Amino acid sequence: MRQNSKLTFCSETGQETEIKPLVEKVLTAEEQAKLTPDSVIQSLKEGNHRFVNNDLTARDHTAQIRKATNGQYPKAVILSCLDSRIPVEDVFDKGIGDLFVGRVAGNFVNEDMLGSMEFGCKVAGSKLILVLGHEHCGAVKAAVDNVKLGNITAMLSKIRPVVEKLSADYDGDKTSANEEFVHMVCEHNVMKIINDIRENSPILKEMEDNGEIKIVGGVYDMDTGQVDFL
Repeated sequence: MRQNSKLTFCSETGQETEIKPLVEKVLTAEEQAKLTPDSVIQSLKEGNHRFVNNDLTARDHTAQIRKATNGQYPKAVILSCLDSRIPVEDVFDKGIGDLFVGRVAGNFVNEDMLGSMEFGCKVAGSKLILVLGHEHCGAVKAAVDNVKLGNITAMLSKIRPVVEKLSADYDGDKTSANEEFVHMVCEHNVMKIINDIRENSPILKEMEDNGEIKIVGGVYDMDTGQVDFL
């Protein structure tokens, strides 16, 4: 609970331990301008390490909300799956104003998502785009099994080309029961989305070619919480 801007929690012994928030401010335009794509990648890796080790940074969200009212200068744009088991800001130990997060089942891009990424990078100054897939992805499994159901069918059509391409050279079981094949589709889907971003957004490709941003991929491990950058 919150007492005078300090956090307390009850330990297993029933004792309350005081936690003083370490972060109360949000990223400024000047601080964002000094960032490089590589420094942002390193920041995400370090944050994920803290997440895996249950060492998240204590933040005063109330103070951050107030200080973020008049502007935002996030470090990165994260394209994640819709899956509720991936709390993106926590996964990278980031707070209010640190990340743009776009979510759609199967973490694919369309015109709306590309426009959002262009806003995040070209207009708002983010230095990185991370396409984040994950293990045990329901959308990937459904695409592997070629599920047909309402608008889900059209959604899965964005992933099916990856399934069909891999199936041509894969001799094992090509169903969602095969974790190896599902993992392959997950990784290759991330790489396809990276290529789709470059091919369908001249703005973002030019920014990457000029070294202003990087477009990278990663896969979140559901069992450990670790993100493996591809």
